[in-house]
Amino acid sequence: MEIIEDKIFILSVMVVISIFITKLTKNYGIPTLLLFIALGMLAGSDGPCGLEFTNTFLAQAIGTITLVIILFSGGLDTSFVSVKRGIKSSISLATIGVILTAAIAGVFLYYFAGFSLQYAFLIGAVISSTDAAAVLSVLRARDLNLSGDIQPVLEVESGSNDPMAILLTTMMIAIITTPEKPFYDYIIYFILQFGIGALAGYAGGRAVAFIMNKLDFITPGFYPVFALAGALLIYSGTVLIAGSGFLAIYIAGIVANNHEFQYKTSVIRFFDGLAWLSQICMFLTLGLLINPFELLTVAVTGVLLALILMFFARPVAVFVSLSRSNFNLREKLFITWGGLRGAVPIILATFALTADIPNAQEIFNLVFFVVCFSALGQGWSLQYIAKFLKVTELKQLNKKF
Repeated sequence: MEIIEDKIFILSVMVVISIFITKLTKNYGIPTLLLFIALGMLAGSDGPCGLEFTNTFLAQAIGTITLVIILFSGGLDTSFVSVKRGIKSSISLATIGVILTAAIAGVFLYYFAGFSLQYAFLIGAVISSTDAAAVLSVLRARDLNLSGDIQPVLEVESGSNDPMAILLTTMMIAIITTPEKPFYDYIIYFILQFGIGALAGYAGGRAVAFIMNKLDFITPGFYPVFALAGALLIYSGTVLIAGSGFLAIYIAGIVANNHEFQYKTSVIRFFDGLAWLSQICMFLTLGLLINPFELLTVAVTGVLLALILMFFARPVAVFVSLSRSNFNLREKLFITWGGLRGAVPIILATFALTADIPNAQEIFNLVFFVVCFSALGQGWSLQYIAKFLKVTELKQLNKKF
């Protein structure tokens, strides 16, 4: 019989180390994504721990479940007032911005990196969205105290742009694998994703708050457990009826937070801790899945693509999407720089792996490299960019002068 205690020991040590090194996020602005992925790579088959992990289906499942928890926790920590302030700009960024980013990245990969047209736009679709886990962890850990509606826009955008990225990714995979599928099917899919996702999220969030107010559970410990089961039910149920589960679960968290319910503080604290554990598990798993030496083969293309995203695709997407907003030039520039990429593009890259399309591993490696490069290049510098662009507000002091 195989002994698993050695693996349990290694994984528990990795979690403990991950918790300690999160202080680097607070002090230096290094995204937790990079720290946890680095640990996963060290524990992988090419690292000193030598853990073998090649199950892409399991990695995708772990990534999906943990992302559900992270999005629901992020919604619980987002006030409805903040959402109202940034909803118009966020939706524009989550739709028009994602499409422009994917298109510009695809054009670059086709004309300058030698990819076929279909594969170029598939990669562009995969890396087109910003990531809630990365954005929320950096913005809230750094406590930037951003002026105006900048932070609400970045947070709501990162939580709501997944449906468009998923739509584009699945569309490109379908075009590659089943080219005979009619284009209008994708338009219907898009409408259902957004429409059903939003309605299911609103209804689900209200239902969770209502039930926890009406039912007296045997012990207070059941309230966070019920909320967790409710979150997973909202996500999975929405997906089963052709809606966007990720959009639904984020909206459900926001709606639930907008209502008072029993043991609300305990539930929010529970999900805060669970969200951190989810980030650790998700990024460690993705780190285990990658072979560090394979990243060297895509390093040149990865660096160029990351720079195109950071200095051309994202700025174009932001300035076009926010052309009718009230944001000034400095605020738009910070929103440009604050669009961090993280787990979502990597998880979307596993869709290509599980679909068994040719050269899927190369796509996964390229996306992985781009995410790590852009997160490292942008995450640590947000505090300094905010000060340079003068988009921070002075914190109010309790002491009166």
